[in-house]
Amino acid sequence: MNAPPSQRVSLVTGGGGFIGSHLVQRLVARGDRVVVVDDFSTGRLSNLAGVDPDRVSVISTTVSQALPQFRAGEFDEIYHLAAAVGVRLVIEQPIQTVETNVLETGALLRFAAGSSTPVLIASTSEIYGKSSKTPFAEYDDVVYGPTVLHRWSYACSKAIDEYLALAYHRESGLPVVIARLFNTVGPRQVGEYGMVLPRFVAAALEGRALEVYGDGGQTRCFCDVRDVVGVLGEMLSNPRCIGQVLNVGRDETITIRGLAELVRETLGSASRIVCIPYEEAFGEGFDDLRDRRPDLTRLREATGFSPKIPLEQTIRDVAAAHAPGVGAAEGRVVS
Repeated sequence: MNAPPSQRVSLVTGGGGFIGSHLVQRLVARGDRVVVVDDFSTGRLSNLAGVDPDRVSVISTTVSQALPQFRAGEFDEIYHLAAAVGVRLVIEQPIQTVETNVLETGALLRFAAGSSTPVLIASTSEIYGKSSKTPFAEYDDVVYGPTVLHRWSYACSKAIDEYLALAYHRESGLPVVIARLFNTVGPRQVGEYGMVLPRFVAAALEGRALEVYGDGGQTRCFCDVRDVVGVLGEMLSNPRCIGQVLNVGRDETITIRGLAELVRETLGSASRIVCIPYEEAFGEGFDDLRDRRPDLTRLREATGFSPKIPLEQTIRDVAAAHAPGVGAAEGRVVS
């Protein structure tokens, strides 16, 4: 991609995914030219349909296969979002989960280190594992379940990504930022990999029961993807964030049953709410975390981050994207 000398060129891996496509939009809006690398195993080309095609190039392959096509120093910034995502995908495809997260990230970091290109690594709140301390702070200890439970392979593989990225920063001076994302939600997110909000919204719109796994008392914090991507670019250009791990999300908690009730109320749905045992949903031995809430002190001090979009609006926007017959403003099905 040829860009004017003064124009920033960014690489976004996983740019066809839910979060990645919103980030691409954001980068284009600020004036960047963007190269997207995505094998579309979970991403969708349609997620990029609204982006100016003259400002975005899409390469449909894995990160490691794409990197030899690029010159050292070709990019001003790199955002690495390519990863295996979703609890169900992790349970059903553990080999793909570990190899995608570890091997592709390693290849990306080696490439970036050759030209000291700033890199943002998208990590996850799963890093904290089974820790009972809340809120979760970046320097807290982590506790994982046994290796015989595939459920923890995702957390461990992302932890290796963080170790590797921070090692590159210490040993070679690579400008690295690690963003630990907490339950990011919004339009374009799909429920087929176990994502809870799009599952609930789809069920509510279709009149099916909203299936809550476990007893529904587990708590999570949901942050709109448009708030999240707004701060990612700022983190990568902020010297206070370089070489750091920072939680990114919202710190207001809601139970999963409470989320189901909010979806019903917001969309005017009469769907039932039913509880499904973890064993029935994910198989024998599934282990879940009861509470997950981030400590956002470090991110707020570095960037002043404060999410703006309320969860009710996110629900309406997810519904509007799922079914065009749903009015985004009032959240009711219209004929």
